[in-house]
Amino acid sequence: MIPLSVLDLAFVPSGSSPREALHRSLDLAQHAERLGYRRFWLAEHHNMMGIASAATSVVIAYVAGGTNTIRVGAGGIMLPNHAPLVIAEQFGTLESLYPGRIDLGLGRAPGTDQKTLRALRRTPMSAESFPQDVLELQALLAPAVEGQSIRAVPGVGTEVPLWILGSSLFGAQLAAELGLPYAFASHFMPGDLMNALGVYRMRFKPSKQLAAPYTMAGVNAVVADTDEEARKLFTSIQQQFTNLFRGTPGRLQPPIDDIEGYWTPLEKAQASQMLAASFVGSPRTVREGLLRFIDQTKVDEVIVASAIYDHEKRVRSYELLAEGMGRGEWLSG
Repeated sequence: MIPLSVLDLAFVPSGSSPREALHRSLDLAQHAERLGYRRFWLAEHHNMMGIASAATSVVIAYVAGGTNTIRVGAGGIMLPNHAPLVIAEQFGTLESLYPGRIDLGLGRAPGTDQKTLRALRRTPMSAESFPQDVLELQALLAPAVEGQSIRAVPGVGTEVPLWILGSSLFGAQLAAELGLPYAFASHFMPGDLMNALGVYRMRFKPSKQLAAPYTMAGVNAVVADTDEEARKLFTSIQQQFTNLFRGTPGRLQPPIDDIEGYWTPLEKAQASQMLAASFVGSPRTVREGLLRFIDQTKVDEVIVASAIYDHEKRVRSYELLAEGMGRGEWLSG
């Protein structure tokens, strides 16, 4: 069976603080390590009151320092927001501190709104140089060549594994051309998943890092003892997506009894479309759904996001998921 990994956005629930959210991320990572999950990834978002992982490399260092074996990385770093040299230095430092455990997933979206993009001293045009920036970053992490005048220290020679992230055909084409592993953001933009996977596999060119195509898909999973309980827990992320459509993003809200009374038919349709790659229910229900998803997509790995308001129930969801999938055979792939 294929491995499972964790995508944690360091959600800040209402009534809580970023400090508490970051502590909970470490606690979740420690549980994920114990349960045998392969990776624990965090993502770069800015100016979002409900997400505490803006300084992504700092949070990765915090989580890696509190764990021992699980791979820790970015899912992802929004490269147009940064100079490749800075990212090479940051992740070269991480790899130097935690050798063999760091992943660097790269996206070309800003991870924020246009005003915040300007506050980052970037412009929307920055994304146009994404392919060149990836190549520059890759060169900075490679062993130095004769006459190389600019080196990332730390960074040079660390060859931190790069991933291309995406939710469209662009990322699939780039990952294939560069021979890099490809992660699709189907946990919130599932529409082009099958087309992107097909393009990536068809066009893949072997590279020094990767001899054959390797794919990972993001999904949402909320697992509880009963289908009914899981569906209620899932209303937190349903509210969150509804609030995004309303232009009122904020902190993760507690679950509610009646989601139908919260959203309009149009909001329901929009949120349900974006959350189509979600598996909600008892361990048996989620197992059946995930196995169908894997059979359909033929992905090599699944990375799971679980935006659950109560931290203990979020940890329990990952435990039930691991147990429901058959922890030993499933996660050791």
